[in-house]
Amino acid sequence: MLLVASLAGCVWAPGQSMSKSSLGGENSYVTLVPITPSLVQTQQQDAAADTTSALPTALLDYRPEAYRIGPGDTLHITVWDHPELTSPAGQQQETAANERLVRPDGTLYFPYAGVVKVAGMTIEQARQAITSGLSHFIRAPLVDVSVAGYGSQRVVLEGAFVKAGAQPVTTVPLTLGEAIGVAGGVDSKDADLSNVVLTRGDESYHLDLSPSNDGKALARKIYLRPGDRVFVPFNFNQEVYVMGEVLRPQALRFNTSNLTLTQALGQAGGLNEVTSKGMVYVVRGALHKENPGQRPTVYELDAKSPAAFALADSFKVQPGDVVFASAAGITRWNRFTSQLLPLTSALSATASSQYYLNNSK
Repeated sequence: MLLVASLAGCVWAPGQSMSKSSLGGENSYVTLVPITPSLVQTQQQDAAADTTSALPTALLDYRPEAYRIGPGDTLHITVWDHPELTSPAGQQQETAANERLVRPDGTLYFPYAGVVKVAGMTIEQARQAITSGLSHFIRAPLVDVSVAGYGSQRVVLEGAFVKAGAQPVTTVPLTLGEAIGVAGGVDSKDADLSNVVLTRGDESYHLDLSPSNDGKALARKIYLRPGDRVFVPFNFNQEVYVMGEVLRPQALRFNTSNLTLTQALGQAGGLNEVTSKGMVYVVRGALHKENPGQRPTVYELDAKSPAAFALADSFKVQPGDVVFASAAGITRWNRFTSQLLPLTSALSATASSQYYLNNSK
């Protein structure tokens, strides 16, 4: 009896559990907040405001200008009715041999036109400059200029892309969606599409391109500018931890900005019908805290209520959250007895042995 009394205080210890009595109080380490329709509505309004602010007009209003030639580009120049200028070595020569490379100083050499500075010019402006140089030797020359190779302007894609790297900017405007497509898309398991960073000059824009936010449509609206850098972060540190009375406790990675409590519990196999008490808690702010003086917040959901399914499907969890399904009282008692029985069995065996020893004398 003394043994049972001494261990009675450990009834709650063998199984993890939470209750209002352990969380409440003015001096509590955490702040307890019930998950209610008004809380979910406030969360949805805040998410809508964040989505609106994540669409900077500086990106949506930008439209590419006409392509401007730069060092590293290769031009193909045709002078009609003068094949000796278009293909000096004859028609049998490969086309690439007749292309003109724009040198590091922004110039190229063309017969009779001489050294022409074409860097910074549009294709039409370069055509007029070469035509002007040839007009001193050829009457009314007909000149055509095209870009055969793009080497002066690029955008860089970094992070969780299938094929990260630099992509050339051409005469055809390039959208963010097209650049992602050329890169083979992103790694669906390891990419965090909710925080894509587009760096343009000294400004960095954080974009939510997750499917739940119609990210593909947004990416098609954003045109890239030469020198842009697009970074898709990995989601290795973006996890929500599902623990307690669920079938498969685990850490779930984020690849979207909208992971609901229902989805988190569903990926963990759902609540254990035998051991779960029906109370679900979301602990927020206990991990990766930026403000040590701020108390963590615990959101409480009574999963026994029919309305809980609607609330859980609308409540968004965040990276770093701990989702905890509390155990039923009988579960904690069964765990206590399962630890107590081996000890009482050993004591009973010792007492029986001592009894037989005493009676055998």
